Amino acid sequence: MKKVIVIGCPGSGKTTFAEKLNKSTGIPLYYLDAIWHKPDKTHIPREDFDKRIREIFREDRWIIDGNYKRTIEMRLKECDTVFLFDLPTEVCLQGATERIGKGRYDMPWIETELDPEFEQFIKDFPEDTLPYIYELLKKYKSEKQIIIFRTRKESDEFLKKMR
Repeated sequence: MKKVIVIGCPGSGKTTFAEKLNKSTGIPLYYLDAIWHKPDKTHIPREDFDKRIREIFREDRWIIDGNYKRTIEMRLKECDTVFLFDLPTEVCLQGATERIGKGRYDMPWIETELDPEFEQFIKDFPEDTLPYIYELLKKYKSEKQIIIFRTRKESDEFLKKMR
């Protein structure tokens, strides 16, 4: 495990897991949200985002935390390990709600409310994004180590076994 992507629904626990994985392995961690978003709540151009991701690929070891559906296959081609968080929508909504008002490493601002569009994205994730992710995982399954978590307890147990 040297080149890792952590994907799944927002609020599922991806970032928390990625941070713990970084601490236990020493593999550098990159947050796609921190790359994409500017402090004024705008974002960088797609070309710059893609360029930054390709720069990360040149590193010997990395953990990339985040979805960004448009770039999942690009990252999947480069990684050796995939962690997919496939948790129930209610758990993801609760996770997104619980981080409101808290500072985070991966976001350049503090969220003050659950944005209605973001909430809808979470609700639609199982139908709009997960099937695409599973198709990609099927396509690359012989080349990658793929670990799917369906509960946060499973991800915690994985980390405990690594110690």
